[in-house]
Amino acid sequence: MAVFEVVSQPHEDRQSRVDALKELGFTWANLEDEQYWMDQLIVMNKDTYEELQQASQRLWRIFDRTVRHIHGNHQLYELIGIPTILWNMIDAAELPETGLISRYARFDFAIDNDGVIKLLELNADTPTGYVEASIATPWMCEQEGIDSPNREMKSLLSDAWRIEQPDTAACVAYGSHIEDTGTIDALVRHSGLDMRCVDCLELSIEDSMLLDGDGGVIKRMFALYPKEWMSVDDGGDALAYAIEIGNVELFNPPLAILLQTKGMLAVIWGLYELNQVFSEEERAVIGKYILPTYNKAVFDGSFVSKSMFGREGGSVRMFDESGNLELQDEDGYDTSELFPNVYQKRAQLATIETATGEYRLLTGMFVINGKPCGLLGRAGGLITGNSSQFIAIGVR
Repeated sequence: MAVFEVVSQPHEDRQSRVDALKELGFTWANLEDEQYWMDQLIVMNKDTYEELQQASQRLWRIFDRTVRHIHGNHQLYELIGIPTILWNMIDAAELPETGLISRYARFDFAIDNDGVIKLLELNADTPTGYVEASIATPWMCEQEGIDSPNREMKSLLSDAWRIEQPDTAACVAYGSHIEDTGTIDALVRHSGLDMRCVDCLELSIEDSMLLDGDGGVIKRMFALYPKEWMSVDDGGDALAYAIEIGNVELFNPPLAILLQTKGMLAVIWGLYELNQVFSEEERAVIGKYILPTYNKAVFDGSFVSKSMFGREGGSVRMFDESGNLELQDEDGYDTSELFPNVYQKRAQLATIETATGEYRLLTGMFVINGKPCGLLGRAGGLITGNSSQFIAIGVR
């Protein structure tokens, strides 16, 4: 069996299926006049999935070990793009038990048509795609009689939030930004907890306390709010200080930003080349699955540059074998003027043939409560950006 195979065709009555998904909580299958959700199912062969799951677990431990190694090292904070305004907040954060620096994360992998797996990045602070992976993907798989490893995502999320016990969940433009609002609503529903949902834009800081729009004190908050933006947004320094002194706890916690920065890949690769920190078993995993990554463009062949805190493809630039710019993202927000860049050897994405043409497939793997547990497929071009589409992945 091929690594990936498209096993279904779009149904004639798309709207009825969009309505069914909306009832389940996935309300953005269509975005205005665009079809964000592809009504086709991909299956990944079981051997590739098992390797991907094992690789994710081992890489998760390697990232965890690296955070513990650099915690408190301001020279490395600067190297990997951590804004100085966050250093004290990060230093004050206690290291949790192994594997739980972030309880809600997603790896993004390039898997080529031959099944070669390479890690592109780790989104360990505010990953999206949860609704697509936990709700829409199992539903799609059930329609076609295909196994979905994503079914465990809800219970793992519930386990994590029962420990963290947030009293508030937030995102920017809650109630009007359809994707982030829908993600927050699904996370809260799956948690089983009773909490308020608020708009980040209505929050304020008074006497180093975080307040909601009605003046209520927030003590423990899950937020789809990238922590690096505290260095840019008004009041960000006050929020960082409130977290530092313990007046509010944020989930994912402060240390998640050390996992989030793409500069962490450069740290891991550098330690690998220097033969420091990692065991021989860990070095074998790094050599097999992590792409050579540096703070400077030192490649002889093709490579990619991207902001250490770029998201949704924003700031990605691809260079050819001669080092000439070949392609750059035009849709996402370019944060390379705010944060330093990282440079990574290029990897190949698998190609898939769908009813609407050929696409490149990016494969996400959620890690919730320390366990790899959910596939997320995104179909797009060489750069997977804002214009990419969601396509469900099952396993067979």
